[in-house]
Amino acid sequence: MKQQCYMAMIYFSWALFAGGIVFLVWRGLWPLALVWLVGTPLIQWLYIRKFPSLSPLMGYGRITDESGKAPGSAPVKVTLYTALGCPFCPLIERRLEDLRKQMGFTLEKTDVTLRPGLLAAKGIRSVPVVEAGNRLLIGLVTTKELAAAIAAAQR
Repeated sequence: MKQQCYMAMIYFSWALFAGGIVFLVWRGLWPLALVWLVGTPLIQWLYIRKFPSLSPLMGYGRITDESGKAPGSAPVKVTLYTALGCPFCPLIERRLEDLRKQMGFTLEKTDVTLRPGLLAAKGIRSVPVVEAGNRLLIGLVTTKELAAAIAAAQR
């Protein structure tokens, strides 16, 4: 299974969260609605924090990284498209931050959770997406692949 989050599933999880609150309030179950309101984001946060150890059990495989040597300075703009609730996005963000310190590129982070048109215009339906020059890297990619794409965007 490719290591990426489809936007449709992210929207489904947010709709389930909102729908649960609406249903519980409609039924007059205020204490349970409060537990849902606080507990669901807490569980989501724990899921994202513990995802690298959970991913093999979920069929995504192991979260591994192939470190690459940064090929020097790269004064380019790199855009990272993320969505709230995607467990792969923080992993890519950390890899890009580490590379940014070595290569000196400009990193722009864009959350597309409430702006799906940004990716849809490019024909992309999943996150994380790294845009370096005219190259798009979709899903969880290694540091080596990121460094190569950023170096190539400089040329």
